[in-house]
Amino acid sequence: MSWETVAGIAAGLLLAYAVLLLLLWWYARRHPETVTMKDALRLLPDLLRLIKGLAADRTVAAGVRVRLVLLLAYLLSPIDLVPDFIPVIGYADDAVIVALVLRSVLKRAGPGALEKHWPGSRSGLDIILKTAAPARQRP
Repeated sequence: MSWETVAGIAAGLLLAYAVLLLLLWWYARRHPETVTMKDALRLLPDLLRLIKGLAADRTVAAGVRVRLVLLLAYLLSPIDLVPDFIPVIGYADDAVIVALVLRSVLKRAGPGALEKHWPGSRSGLDIILKTAAPARQRP
């Protein structure tokens, strides 16, 4: 592989990365209610405790608990769909998978189960419920 090919690939990746950052910035500016990275990092420990608590709760359906255990295994696994060392989108796949699983849990177990096991603040739970709710149920 020639150096021109390598330089072209590198330039293309940098351009794609810059466009992605620009789109994320644009989206965040148009949607001020979007969760910031700081808020997301603050929610992470509570979210992990929520998943662990729901997975251990025998009153929650077995299928839901299996999904939560698989989600925990995926999050703890060093193997990802998109490697985490790739800036921005490396963690985006994890966030999407968590949101999809929580949407499934919310649909199956109901918001009461999430409220029962949520260890954090009410505002944090509201963010989780809003993120996990299907688009047609959002206010």
